[in-house]
Amino acid sequence: MTKRLILGQTLSFAGDPFHEPLSEVARHERRGAVLVEDGRIAAIGPADDLRAAHPQAEITDHGDALITAGFVDAHAHYPQTAMIASWGKRLIDWLNSYTFPEEMRFADADYAAEIAARYFDLTLSNGTTTVCSYCTIHPESVDAFFAEAQRRGLRALAGKTCMDRNAPEGLRDTPARAYDESKALLKTWHGVDRLSYVITPRFSPTSTPEQLEAMGALWAEFPDCPMQTHLSEQTDEIAWVKDLFPDARDYLDTYETFGLLGGRGLYGHAIHLEPRERDRLREVDAALIHCPTSNTFIGSGIFDMAGLMAAGQRVGLATDTGGGSSFSMLRTMAAAYEIGQLNGSALHPAQLYWLATQGSARALRLDDRIGNLAPGMDADLVVLDLASTPAIAQRAARADDLWEALFPTIMMGDDRAVQAVYVGGAPVGTA
Repeated sequence: MTKRLILGQTLSFAGDPFHEPLSEVARHERRGAVLVEDGRIAAIGPADDLRAAHPQAEITDHGDALITAGFVDAHAHYPQTAMIASWGKRLIDWLNSYTFPEEMRFADADYAAEIAARYFDLTLSNGTTTVCSYCTIHPESVDAFFAEAQRRGLRALAGKTCMDRNAPEGLRDTPARAYDESKALLKTWHGVDRLSYVITPRFSPTSTPEQLEAMGALWAEFPDCPMQTHLSEQTDEIAWVKDLFPDARDYLDTYETFGLLGGRGLYGHAIHLEPRERDRLREVDAALIHCPTSNTFIGSGIFDMAGLMAAGQRVGLATDTGGGSSFSMLRTMAAAYEIGQLNGSALHPAQLYWLATQGSARALRLDDRIGNLAPGMDADLVVLDLASTPAIAQRAARADDLWEALFPTIMMGDDRAVQAVYVGGAPVGTA
């Protein structure tokens, strides 16, 4: 394969800016380059050095634009694409009014394929190159998601959402069916190309103890698979869980009892955690997924980023579309900043950007493959125009350093800021 040199400003991380000095972990080249070969990053460094070392490489020069790892969205619901930004409900009513009726449509394989294609068009246009998504109970929805991701050469994670109570009849399976269909889909897709299957009980209120036990048994059989669910998103949801599981110590215990607590677990929201829950999640090194636009849109609460990070929790960032109100990880970073401000903690632009790339990759246990610019990593890249609108441009023009130049794009940027996207080293649209 032809070597490709992609030129521009480059940003990578050599560590975690939440726990290490920024001067030691951020790597910025004002005139840098990324050398891509066979779909992976072969080298990064000053543009002049790499051009001299690889004179035969095909060159793409993005000028002053910023080249980074593509964004990683650690929690999404692709079946909710068409009903994003639906007005005026809290979680339980929102599910019944909007989500469940839309998810019923995914029994139709053609409809599932249509939405999967639309979803990836939207995420890629916003610079997101990896997504971890819930599907619906229908195997057709999983097949459609993975087939479309595979066609585009994407790294993607997803699973059949399992529910056997507190949902419409057309969206309920059984413990046995949830186990059998999930296992069949896992064996079909997990580890194929760049795809990973995720064991997916939606959340405790929509699964009986028998189904949670079946999902725990499946995870025990395939412990290298991730498992995703929701945890402590809203206070009325937590009260519902207490009614449904009167013997449980807390919400997390409804998963822990059935073998659904572990290091490869992805627990969406995790806003209203009890001390015991925090301790157990940290002990097993599970991932908590922060969904800031969803948390504000549905009125869920304020995620304690500073406290959880200080305690050593593993945290990723996500859009949670369509409860989240944007497909953009830039908008998601902005919302995380705003929530941090409400909670008395101003997240640095480096911390926000790390969360949207390496932090989310780390939550997915994929930080050895995606989420950073480093030799050997997959060449999934986003190129950002840091002056994409007049408002952003006039603010960035006054910047004294990279962070001051990048922050206006984080706070005010959208898909217009995405100058280019590369998947496996190939520009999107020509792969």
